[in-house]
Amino acid sequence: MDQRSLLEDKNADLVNEDHLPITWRVFAQEVKSVCSVAVPMVIVNASTFFLQTITLMMVGHLGKLAQSSTGVAISLCAVTGFSVIFGLASALETLCGQAYGANQYRKFGVQIQTGVFCLILCCVPLCVLWLNLGKILLSLGQDPLIAHEAGKFAVCLIPALFGYAMLQALVRYYLMQSLISPLLLSSSFIVCFHIAFCWTLVFKSPMGPFGGAFAIGASYWLNVIVLALYMRFSDSCEKTRVPISMELFQGIGEFFRYAIPSAIMACLQWWSYEVTTLLAGLLRPNPEVETSILAVCVSMNVTIYSIPESIGSAASARISNALGAGRPQVARLSALCSRILATGEALVVSITIFALRNILGCVFSNEPEVISYVSDVAPLLVLSAFMDSLQGTLTGIARGSGWQHIGAYVNFGAYYVIGIPLAAFLGFWVGLRAKGLWLGITTGTIFQVFVLLIILGFTDWIKEARRARERTLQKVLTEEESVLV
Repeated sequence: MDQRSLLEDKNADLVNEDHLPITWRVFAQEVKSVCSVAVPMVIVNASTFFLQTITLMMVGHLGKLAQSSTGVAISLCAVTGFSVIFGLASALETLCGQAYGANQYRKFGVQIQTGVFCLILCCVPLCVLWLNLGKILLSLGQDPLIAHEAGKFAVCLIPALFGYAMLQALVRYYLMQSLISPLLLSSSFIVCFHIAFCWTLVFKSPMGPFGGAFAIGASYWLNVIVLALYMRFSDSCEKTRVPISMELFQGIGEFFRYAIPSAIMACLQWWSYEVTTLLAGLLRPNPEVETSILAVCVSMNVTIYSIPESIGSAASARISNALGAGRPQVARLSALCSRILATGEALVVSITIFALRNILGCVFSNEPEVISYVSDVAPLLVLSAFMDSLQGTLTGIARGSGWQHIGAYVNFGAYYVIGIPLAAFLGFWVGLRAKGLWLGITTGTIFQVFVLLIILGFTDWIKEARRARERTLQKVLTEEESVLV
């Protein structure tokens, strides 16, 4: 019997065994399973973002120059570095999740090692960019003093990039096994550590604002150490803990086949908000107010996004495990439960934003004009928050299913063919200003959600399960064939 026949027999057996009846009890159990991963992941995802926010808040007390240069550096480093690494690491959700579902534990461990190696490798060119960030800002017309200080902060942040790369691989290692407790405990501890350590370096050491950059790096690396030690000594990681070997180099090509479209999918959306904020700075006669409004909108979305991102992470883990195990009906049910949870979360968040619309601006500014403008733009914030909640979960489903290449095309069309051009048209030519910019980018998100829902509606889950099994079992079946021959 040839390899293709072996693959077909194994797929047929596994898929035919999947006769899960969709009852209320089964549905409730799946909702519980998704929530058991999603709820703790809210804290895990938020903690990673809060490290940079806490640093910026502390450095802001050192003066306007320190605040502005640090804000510019953190924003640009997020766009040019952290977002890229986050997107590349998302490939592990497909590869490792499906391998774990197929009980290929050694392959799971090797893929994590491959991911760590590739992510660190990708940090090198990003570091070269960060080393020249000050010169780049000067060439873009930024204030020389701000550019110089921001460039120095970016250089001090380089160790954090490597720590962040290893951390993202380790987060996927635990997430794809639904081992959330170690992530929750380590993230909670790291946030407490970062507050104390960052305060010490910023206010009690001669490093000043640059101490904040080193504190971020130290916190990421400490988190890596804690999670690596747990992996090394915990019995719960015994199945997937494999010794480092040359085998990790064999999966580099497969990793990048998923990592590159994953990074494109993540970065295209992330960068679109930065482009929109830059466009706000071109609005006249009051670009400061318009930029402030866009900054408030982006800050609101980033703050809220940890919730749908966590639901998406849970969906990615559940769906990839189910596809790897050859259980398409479980994958279909997980996708359905995740969408329902995301819709419920979107309604709660949207209602909360609308109810607080008159005081929301006070959180971000003391300027009466900005506070009034935020209240006026609140209905758009409600719409964007609702759509982003759906989008975050649908993106997670796409990662778990291995649709990163499709997601990259969808995101490009949604934000760069529709969203940004429409934002520029509404903001400048129609005269809606900041409202028009945000309406345009929100329209792009609506298009993205609509297309992803259509793709999801026409998904053949049995075909996806067979494809996942073929990929994850390829090596095992090759060995079986050699024995039979």
